Amino acid sequence: MTRRLFAWLAGAAGMAASLTGVAAAQPAMRLDTQMFVERVSTDINGRARRTLASADRVSPGDTLIVIVHWRNDGSHALRDSAITRPVPRGIRPDISDPTMMVSVDGGTHWGRLDQMWLPTPLGGVRRAVAEDVTHIRWQLPDMVQPGRAGRLSYRAVMR
Repeated sequence: MTRRLFAWLAGAAGMAASLTGVAAAQPAMRLDTQMFVERVSTDINGRARRTLASADRVSPGDTLIVIVHWRNDGSHALRDSAITRPVPRGIRPDISDPTMMVSVDGGTHWGRLDQMWLPTPLGGVRRAVAEDVTHIRWQLPDMVQPGRAGRLSYRAVMR
């Protein structure tokens, strides 16, 4: 499972130049993705202490923090841009951020998870769950000026 995660990270680094969705038409947008494991320990006073560690060793149940850095490297302002990222296999994203849109079909349809339905093998439909999410999208501000940068993040659990 760890090898698949690293394969995804290598692919994500390569995809930084070729974006998906609306942002694909904007080659000036640069993306960089980082992933960390959140570790919880107890300090000397008995209080929980959260730290971020490298995601080189992950186990089922680990909480991951995925950070997407973006920057308009172009010379023109970008309008109606969105950041779209695939969700690595084997992780369940926390989709509680109200600004986050999800897709459960590879990026064809977008919405909130409670609006998503998937076909069942017997011809019915079922409500989509977080494990079904294939892509995550955030809409950026109306106008992204040249040189403007930002950061988006989400939590996920390693399955």
